[in-house]
Amino acid sequence: MDGGAQYNPRTVEEVFRDFKGRRAGLIKALTTDVEKFYQQSDPEKENLCLYGYPNEQWEVNLPAEEVPPELPEPALGINFARDGMEEKDWLSLVAVHSDAWLLAVAFYFGARFGFDKADRKRLFTMINDLPTIFEFVTGTAKKLAKEKSSISNHSSNKSKSGSKGRGSESGKYSKPMQAKDEDEGLDEEEDEEHGDTLCGACGENYASDEFWICCDLCEKWFHGKCVKITPARAEHIKQYKCPSCSNKRARP
Repeated sequence: MDGGAQYNPRTVEEVFRDFKGRRAGLIKALTTDVEKFYQQSDPEKENLCLYGYPNEQWEVNLPAEEVPPELPEPALGINFARDGMEEKDWLSLVAVHSDAWLLAVAFYFGARFGFDKADRKRLFTMINDLPTIFEFVTGTAKKLAKEKSSISNHSSNKSKSGSKGRGSESGKYSKPMQAKDEDEGLDEEEDEEHGDTLCGACGENYASDEFWICCDLCEKWFHGKCVKITPARAEHIKQYKCPSCSNKRARP
């Protein structure tokens, strides 16, 4: 009967980790796993929902049978509009509803576990510091990052400051780690610029100790681990296409 008991005890930090895990799963569904998500959202099936889970996985499934459900339910029947809209518009619509669902789940926990005004405000502030799923799907997150530090200057900045490159002459395949410059000030400046870059798969920020790679088509940056590309493999790639761009080109 007490459907939320299994989550006890809950703190603001734990609810936020739950939010980030579910969010990462939903972002995967709508970006790197978009072909799989598209196929599973068959309009011929019954009302389907897109679920994100704390372990960063996602699932398209029927809504829960129990009433009321253990948690707030995602938007119902997302599959019915799939063939009646442009794909990008449909994905954007699902993204908006996914953002709303994530907030509903987070504040359901907040209410269930008795968060006071200060805790609710802190939780919302932590959530609001992350780009929304809609911003990722529509590219708004990339535009917002460019306002602070243009991603288009990412490669040139790495070259000027002596950062290590991988692969092609364009510098698209790279590990945005700082090489040992004579002037440490350049490293600090570059760290700040790279810090505004967000992974197109998981939505997390740049970290100087991680390997990243940029798609030559959509120009989004990805953690190598998120798209299963290693530095050694990147050295042999002439033109890298992320999973989303590869799927779009392959679809008839």
